[in-house]
Amino acid sequence: MKQNKTWVSWNENLKHSYQNLHTVTTEKQLAEVITKAKKVRFFGSKQSSSDIAAGVDTLIDINSYNKIVSYNNEELLVTAEAGMKLGDLIEAIEAKGWCIPCLPDINTVTLGGALATGTHGTSGQPLCEYMTSCRLILADGTIKEINNGDPLMDALRVSLGVLGVMSTITFKCEPIYTLHLKEGPEKDEKWLSTIKEDLKKHDFLRILWLPHTDHGYVIKGDKIDPNTPINDLKAPEHVKNRRKASKILYKYTHIFPWFTAIANKILFKRFFKHKTEHKGSLYQATVTKKRGSTLELAEWTVALDKFPALLKELKEAINSWKNDAFIHIPMDVRFIYSDQSWLSYGYQQDTVTMGCVCRNTASADTYEAFNVVEEIFLKYGGRPHWGKRFKAKDAELAKLYPKWKDFKELRGKMDPTNKFLNPYLTEVFTAKA
Repeated sequence: MKQNKTWVSWNENLKHSYQNLHTVTTEKQLAEVITKAKKVRFFGSKQSSSDIAAGVDTLIDINSYNKIVSYNNEELLVTAEAGMKLGDLIEAIEAKGWCIPCLPDINTVTLGGALATGTHGTSGQPLCEYMTSCRLILADGTIKEINNGDPLMDALRVSLGVLGVMSTITFKCEPIYTLHLKEGPEKDEKWLSTIKEDLKKHDFLRILWLPHTDHGYVIKGDKIDPNTPINDLKAPEHVKNRRKASKILYKYTHIFPWFTAIANKILFKRFFKHKTEHKGSLYQATVTKKRGSTLELAEWTVALDKFPALLKELKEAINSWKNDAFIHIPMDVRFIYSDQSWLSYGYQQDTVTMGCVCRNTASADTYEAFNVVEEIFLKYGGRPHWGKRFKAKDAELAKLYPKWKDFKELRGKMDPTNKFLNPYLTEVFTAKA
């Protein structure tokens, strides 16, 4: 008799029983498990806040399927296995003098998971847009090579792992470059009024918005010659204690949500009033190498032109004492350029993304900010991050993604027995399990 075991996400908010767990190290093993399974899902770092990685009897752990397969030095191409951590890939290509010019906030995600959920950085396109080809294991275990120009590519780039399982992935790189970054606080009316100008002027733009303070912490970066001298201005020593202070100040905000507004003002004055200046590669200068604590996250995107009106309404909502939508800081504001990937946040529009974080992960289900943020973003045609928390399902998503119906039809053809659907994804696509 098979004994059920429990799969647990990184912040322990998602738990599912399973019967079979396969750790794979080769493409052949990966294909064999998929062929034999009636239902199968796959996971890497378990850092998704959406319930896409488990919930079925057979699970595949791809963390050990993690090697670089090849380099193409003439075309600056690198091919790697889907279980490789993003940080390991970036360190390897930086050693060759290469880079991928748009990187997410953290480096611990696997390549397959990052692509499936549309993981992105700022001032560029999502990571998936730098994929030039991949080997895809289909529901029947056969392997299909997908290249740029293939009609399937625009559907596959962001596909939640429901069209098949990516095996090896090839990325187009660029010569490495150095960013000169300047950081500091700005009032909301200032940074908001200059977004389009700053996006044209700077190679990198990111705002850590600080709810309930009327300020953002603005990060601007420009490409420079690596030998260019700069005024290296470091943050005060005490800034490294911000997460510890946040944990203390937010400890009881699930009971007294209103105290969040007070805590944010304290955190702003203590940890976001300074200015810094530094330089480094995109990876060195902007990517978090170690997450100090677990989080629960929602993230939404909206067309760039709609963002100012949306932010005004959001500020009014979260500063109102009529609800409990007080938001922990910061809300990460980033920018994605238009692309043609069907389920991308930037599909046919330049986009602003905004993250909403709950630092009390155990009480995330009662964190009212998630509900208010989702309601307002949906009003403005906003799209949810596939790897973060959201409630929208088929009816709402069909209004947000012009190719939603086409994607659903393709999914049904490629996986007619719904092998790659778990209960959560079944609800998202309203397909029969």
